[in-house]
Amino acid sequence: MRVKVCGMTDVDQVNQLNQLGVEFCGFIFYPKSPRYVFKHMPAINIKRIRGNINKVGVFVNAYTDDILKTVDDCGLYLVQLHGDESPRECERISNYVSVIKAFRLSEDDNILWKIKDYIDVCDMFLFDTEGAGYGGTGKKFNWNVLKGLDIRKPFFLSGGIQNDDVFALKEFTNDSVAKDLFSIDINSKFEISPGIKDMDKVSQFVTQIKQI
Repeated sequence: MRVKVCGMTDVDQVNQLNQLGVEFCGFIFYPKSPRYVFKHMPAINIKRIRGNINKVGVFVNAYTDDILKTVDDCGLYLVQLHGDESPRECERISNYVSVIKAFRLSEDDNILWKIKDYIDVCDMFLFDTEGAGYGGTGKKFNWNVLKGLDIRKPFFLSGGIQNDDVFALKEFTNDSVAKDLFSIDINSKFEISPGIKDMDKVSQFVTQIKQI
């Protein structure tokens, strides 16, 4: 199982993730986030990061031209759109870089209806917990709302995932929807402070999850 660690703000920790075999690291480019990466490092430091890890830029309702400039300035491999971006905006960006469109889910969402206009214009989806604002809430949503669905697009599973969820994640992979499960996304439950990860916790989780 692939792993994405989001909200990174420290180059040394990104390099440690690379050594652990983590496939994706997320940098948040949303100024209102406590993990806003430009408070901690300039674009050139992000661009200089090398290795097998894929650099993902997380944006919320940013101007398309600003996103594309940041992709170039930081050497990003993928873009995660976590706001109210329209299918047309997603399509324009996906013509330049791979796009992950995030959806914040609640119990009564018609998920297939919610994603239908994005199927042909995005490369991947991410499912997170519905909250009052944008970005992660650190809380889980009920994964059962996804069970039995045919998403037809690789997706990241996010939302307050922590170390003791490994067994539940293994159970989730037995459902038919998991044929499209591309990666697990972790963040706040593995932090010492916003943007700084507890690397022992991350290492333990990565070791366990890759046995699924």
